[in-house]
Amino acid sequence: MLALTELGQRLRQERESKGLSLEDLQKLTKIQKRYLLGIEEGNYEVMPGKFYVRAFIKQYCEAIGLDTDAIFEEYKSDIPSTQTEDMPQQLSRVRSRKEIPQHTKGVAKAYDYLPTVLVVAGVVVVGIIIWVIAQNIVSDKNKEQANQEAPNSEVQQSNTQEETNETTAKNDNSKSEDEQSAADKKEKEKAEKEKAAKEKAEKEKAEKEKKDSGKQEYKEVQKTGRSATYALSGTDAFNLEVTSTQADTWLDVKNGKGNAFFSSILKKGETKEFDLTKETEARVNIGYSPGVELKVNGKAVDLPFDSSKQVRQVVTIQYQPAEAQ
Repeated sequence: MLALTELGQRLRQERESKGLSLEDLQKLTKIQKRYLLGIEEGNYEVMPGKFYVRAFIKQYCEAIGLDTDAIFEEYKSDIPSTQTEDMPQQLSRVRSRKEIPQHTKGVAKAYDYLPTVLVVAGVVVVGIIIWVIAQNIVSDKNKEQANQEAPNSEVQQSNTQEETNETTAKNDNSKSEDEQSAADKKEKEKAEKEKAAKEKAEKEKAEKEKKDSGKQEYKEVQKTGRSATYALSGTDAFNLEVTSTQADTWLDVKNGKGNAFFSSILKKGETKEFDLTKETEARVNIGYSPGVELKVNGKAVDLPFDSSKQVRQVVTIQYQPAEAQ
């Protein structure tokens, strides 16, 4: 096993401190696990080229929340420099005739007998059809003769039995339809009640958010590097929602004392809600900010920086309840 470089040790320690395995990091960065292991071990020979070494290290750092520029500067002796490299040519996938497996020749030979097999099969099928038609003709003649010889009373009795069977079937169908109708009605009433309850809850929530947003104030205090601080006031609630819409991202939410509410991967399409009303400060560390949305008390707020320029962003929110003002 290769000895770890200083950079590899730093990256592995940072990954393990966040509770991430190489499989987790592979899902987050879309980089194969063997390349991630190669970065940690300093085994760059497994990479497709020097260009990929730098690109993969950059993605690794961003995924675990490290400053890429600082890492590249601090460990520049461990990271190979590179210029433009030619991409490897794709190998032709066209096989010559000699490469065609020999067993396929036997299949081709079998096709020579296919016409004869089809003719024989056709003759057999025609014979079966003729036999079935003949049997049906004989059966129909026997039934017709039996009906002509049967007494009229038996015919009338048969008709009466058929009418009775039809009446019973109609009654059964009517009963089944009534039961189904009652079940559908009950299900419809249940759905309507659930819908009404949901609409009521949403209306109450919207009214509360509207009431709070009318006096709520969220303003910037300071901004530096990749970090920004905001002040939240004029409200008696501090509820935070974080949603990732484009890709998985590392999310770390702590209070002013450093106690973590969440420190893991936020999946694409996933939303996390935090009730921070009892806190005076919250620190939100976002590893991959493109597509990340923040809401404070149900109201959307902008990220402090352009996500195309600052992929990792840290937002600190200082909260002062309205009743304490």
